[in-house]
Amino acid sequence: MACNMRTDLLISQICPTSGHVSVKRRIGNASVVRAVVVDHNTLVKDIIGSTRSLIMRRPTLPKPQLVEETDHERKGCKGKFGRFGGNFVPETLISCLSDLDAEFNLVLHDAQFQAELATALRDYVGRETPLYFAERLTNHYKKNNNGEGPDIYLKREDLNHGGAHKINNAIAQAMIAKRLGRKSVVAATGAGQHGVATAAACAKLSLQCTIFMGTKDMEKQSSNLVLMKLLGAEVKSVDGNFKDATSEAFREWVGNLESSYYLTGTVVGPHPCPSMVREFQSVIGKETRRQAMEKWGGKPDVLVACVGSGSNALGLFHEFIKEKDVRLIGVEAGGFGLESDKHSATLAKGDVGVYHGTMSYLLQDEEGQIIRPHSVGVGLEYPAVGPELSFLKDTGRAEYYSVTDKEALDACQLLCRLEGIIPSLEASHALAFLNKLCPTLPTGTKVVVNCSGRGDKDAEMILNHKYYPMEKQFPASQNL
Repeated sequence: MACNMRTDLLISQICPTSGHVSVKRRIGNASVVRAVVVDHNTLVKDIIGSTRSLIMRRPTLPKPQLVEETDHERKGCKGKFGRFGGNFVPETLISCLSDLDAEFNLVLHDAQFQAELATALRDYVGRETPLYFAERLTNHYKKNNNGEGPDIYLKREDLNHGGAHKINNAIAQAMIAKRLGRKSVVAATGAGQHGVATAAACAKLSLQCTIFMGTKDMEKQSSNLVLMKLLGAEVKSVDGNFKDATSEAFREWVGNLESSYYLTGTVVGPHPCPSMVREFQSVIGKETRRQAMEKWGGKPDVLVACVGSGSNALGLFHEFIKEKDVRLIGVEAGGFGLESDKHSATLAKGDVGVYHGTMSYLLQDEEGQIIRPHSVGVGLEYPAVGPELSFLKDTGRAEYYSVTDKEALDACQLLCRLEGIIPSLEASHALAFLNKLCPTLPTGTKVVVNCSGRGDKDAEMILNHKYYPMEKQFPASQNL
């Protein structure tokens, strides 16, 4: 099939004013040079076979200004967030993605679909999830700061069916797959939470399910591997981690476009994938607004979420993007430190490029080759980040920081001992940033942290981690 053809794209020149790019497209021994407008969805990129990204040095492009249209998706520019986003895919996928976009826009205004989704979220997923006041965690940080500091609330997405926020999107997209008449669903997973959510949704809706998972992730997340199989999914191993599994899932999908559906769990990929996941995860922020009004009669002051590719962060942030008095803070995986080569801090250390069908920030070397990411939180090990989050970085609307593996492990164990809540290691990155954030905030500030998943899958690794035995760091008798 044409969609399996490998292509290499090399930029020869970028015009900083028009945004035109001179591109050499090489297919086999033939090559064609042509100008492509970056802001249009016409540049074709082989998202399946190639790990080569499209390098765009930040100094060569003007920094975008913060616009009032904070959903960023202007008429005629669907799927574009400033210079980010788009459809960088083989032409054979354009029609399929256009059909998906049309169906997505239909269900957004389909009263019957929305009613069925609301019922599924309530009765199957278990929404709404609590906005929990973490009193002991709040007092812990105040004690360390002379009694001053914010009130900390946790948005308990860990209490969803399946143990994470992933089910919000999985059940909705599985319903779309059913409407489109697809018989099977293909997905890729890293930490396994999206895999479990997709397998559960497919079982409920009588869809065949195939999950691709990296061999390294299978070793670390064996409990979720068992759950996926128990739910009836076929799990296929791929040498590597999440990025490798994603590429294999794309290959599987393009070989069966008429009968299969690619169910993405991240806010990356070609349009409309990022917008779909963002929309179905935005229930997190909508509930948070309503619950905050009930609890203290106002909005949160600060929202904090971990950032891998970005689905849980955008799920919390999107409702408040227009509220400029609400701080949006994303926390990336710093791994062994930003100066090491073992981290997943894409927004801190990446450059702009194209990967898996969209333009965003990427971890890449000087020649555009993808740098393998690292994090103790397996779900954060992805070398790219969503285009909308990339736009929020460039415009300054969101702040991004990083914490190390060790800081995330400490934060996980602290929450376990203070609140009796076991967060995932991914969510623990957001919790870890409280150590730096809380001393800077006045008393009475309302901080909401997205506890995006539970840590059952990570428990053994946390207890046996090479940094230190848990009891030595946080003995049960210690007065925290």
